[in-house]
Amino acid sequence: MNTVTIVGMGMGNVDTLTVGALHALQSAKRIIGAKRLLDSLPDGCGGEKVAAIYPKDIAAALTEFPACVIMSGDTGFYSGTKKLLPLLDDCDVTVLPGITTVQYLAAKLGRPWQDVKLVSAHGLDCDAVAHVLEGRETFFLTGGVVTARDIALQLTVAGLGNTVLHVGQRLSYPDEAIVTGTAEELSQQDFHTLSAVWVEAVPKAYPILGGGIPDDRFLRGDVPMTKREVRAAVAGLLDVQPGEVVWDVGAGTGSVSMELALLHPSVQVYAIERNDEACKLIAQNREKFGVYNLRLIPGTAPEALLDLPTADAAFLGGSGGSLAATLQLLLDKNPKVRVCVSAIAAETLAKAVSLLGDNRWEHFEISQISVARSRKAGPYHLMTGQNPIWLISARGRG
Repeated sequence: MNTVTIVGMGMGNVDTLTVGALHALQSAKRIIGAKRLLDSLPDGCGGEKVAAIYPKDIAAALTEFPACVIMSGDTGFYSGTKKLLPLLDDCDVTVLPGITTVQYLAAKLGRPWQDVKLVSAHGLDCDAVAHVLEGRETFFLTGGVVTARDIALQLTVAGLGNTVLHVGQRLSYPDEAIVTGTAEELSQQDFHTLSAVWVEAVPKAYPILGGGIPDDRFLRGDVPMTKREVRAAVAGLLDVQPGEVVWDVGAGTGSVSMELALLHPSVQVYAIERNDEACKLIAQNREKFGVYNLRLIPGTAPEALLDLPTADAAFLGGSGGSLAATLQLLLDKNPKVRVCVSAIAAETLAKAVSLLGDNRWEHFEISQISVARSRKAGPYHLMTGQNPIWLISARGRG
């Protein structure tokens, strides 16, 4: 059976290559890998060098044995090894791991890394804020589309500009540099494409709760607020999933927005509100609860919604008389959008039922919530009824 050794080359500097990997390279008849890695091979590796990156090309080049396939970093850390191994079923394969960027940077910073959140930032959809909001130290492996500066800028725009970052550039090379600063400071700097970012932990300002946040935790002033029991029902009806975009139209104090943003740090919540006092309260509650995955959008529906990312789900607590136009915009952007409309007046209920009950929507449902809460009266506890509210929910047919 043909012998193949997959070698993790470590950081690129030969000093980070393991002894076992060096022996395998020196005895190989053919060495296959990216040109950058082939150019950095240590002395004594005399086998034929073949440049290849894609797994199928690498497998096709395995014609001389024993052979070595070289991978950057570690073979088990965002490595091409994962896709290559299934193509080598007819070979006797040995995998020799290498030193990873996260190991190296952790050692340089004098920090353990066993509890660190590890993220590859090579894709356009890297949501740095969502990862950081998990409350752990976070390591981002860059080198693709998303740069160290992009990560710092994402955090700054979200309101996490004071978070401390460590950016390691060209780690293990003679011109290695580690820069430490706040996200806001580093968002103004450019970094080498061979960089990694270590973000210090952002403590969670508020734990994720199920069943609704107590009303007295919110700053509310004179702005009406959706009560705890209703918020819990809204979250259930919208069925929000990780990574989804949610609109809260007519957000008031932002209580529903906070509730939805706390479901998961990757949920992107947009709180739309036209009242200036309410907007101030939303901003204050956002800071209090640490929900930096929530963005405040001052303005009136539907105009304020036109340029927002397409909603997967939306709560309409107040549409300023533009319920029909707002629902149509939601459907135009996403024909399968999930919506929930709240109503305390019979006229609003009738309008919502008329709009959501037509053939553009499915899974139409009306719920009425009546809550009574206890109050102390001497040695007794008496129940006091709250205003009943209707929740009208549906999903676009698509």
